Amino acid sequence: VQLQASGGGLVQPGGSLRLSCAASGRTFNSMGWFRQAPGKEREFVAATTWSGASTLYAESVKGRFTISRDNAKNTVYLQMSSLKPEDTAVYYCAADRRLSDGVWTELYEYHYWGQGTLVTVSS
Repeated sequence: VQLQASGGGLVQPGGSLRLSCAASGRTFNSMGWFRQAPGKEREFVAATTWSGASTLYAESVKGRFTISRDNAKNTVYLQMSSLKPEDTAVYYCAADRRLSDGVWTELYEYHYWGQGTLVTVSS
């Protein structure tokens, strides 16, 4: 089982980026994105169920970020818009190995993690 995150880079404030996380080896119901800024703990960003009918966002990104998925490609996305310098972090995708299908915000709810992709928001 592997999660491969991609799409990070350098973007100016107000810009947009789309992160992708391709899963291989199996499919997952609950998936999410977390981020970790330098010197800070890893924090929840967004989560989705299998169908995408239920999603959840951290207050700091609500209205600016959108999580989505393409189950045919076994891939989850994070569309980020109106980016701010405080969004600078390494972004990790995560997957829950259980059959339960919900939106989870805690690190311990996820069992597989991608390698992280760096997003830098700076002028």
